[in-house]
Amino acid sequence: MNDPTRQLADFLARAEKLLERIEPLLPPASPVPDWNSAIAFRWRKRGRAGYLQPIMRLSSIRLIDLLDIDDQKMRVDINTRQFIAARPANNVLLTGARGSGKSSLIKALLNEYAAQGLRVIEVEKGDLIDLADIVELVEGRPERFILFCDDLSFDAGDATFKALKVVLDGSLASAPDNVLIYATSNRRHLMPEYFEENLENKRVGDEIHPGESVEEKISLSERFGLWLSFYPFDQDAYLDIAAHWLQHYGCNESEIAHAERDALNWALMRGSRSGRVAWQFAKDWAGSHEHKAARTKRRR
Repeated sequence: MNDPTRQLADFLARAEKLLERIEPLLPPASPVPDWNSAIAFRWRKRGRAGYLQPIMRLSSIRLIDLLDIDDQKMRVDINTRQFIAARPANNVLLTGARGSGKSSLIKALLNEYAAQGLRVIEVEKGDLIDLADIVELVEGRPERFILFCDDLSFDAGDATFKALKVVLDGSLASAPDNVLIYATSNRRHLMPEYFEENLENKRVGDEIHPGESVEEKISLSERFGLWLSFYPFDQDAYLDIAAHWLQHYGCNESEIAHAERDALNWALMRGSRSGRVAWQFAKDWAGSHEHKAARTKRRR
């Protein structure tokens, strides 16, 4: 009969060797966020473990740079100031035309109020299942955190759809008062809408009641207390935005007037008159004309 003490020693030696082989395969421990290193973070995954990665290079866009969305800008600004002041505030859903300033508005709010404690954590759609972990990580912190989900949309049966519903307003545990969710989407109800869903509608008296499929989609968007729509820009608004960015890049009034026809052709080529297209045009025009001016000066 073997000595029990020796058997135990052999077992422990084998277990230690096994752990040495398994340890490199295990995900590393999530680093503790350095809250003083940045004002914005991005939720990242390393294996199954998630962590907050500081974002060191941020957009410099300001609220004054966002033109022709004054009503939407005012309402989100008021809601954000309430949030920073620890007063009641709503989760926000920004929907509508692409390139109309939805995500830029969130970036501008961060630049405006970072000194007052506002922080933004960017969460990709695939990581929404980790929202509860992110909320637990920031709960109790003195900063005010906006969880930012950009270009959000879901397919039928998407697991992250229910994860977002729970964090917004679907769990016995309420979200901490230092966390809000701001999301942008090109879809007003965040999910594709199909013609056959209209067949589920029912008439009750003189009212039309949507079917279960539509109700499921509406149930998520309704959990956002502030719901704002963005619309395509008309020609005048597009030219205003292009002029603003041309001025930003150092063009004078004469150059801006001269660039108007090029701006319209640029929008026609892109098939869109959006704020993003106006900004892209201004970069191209200002950059190319600055190069030409410099080349002409050298020849002289």
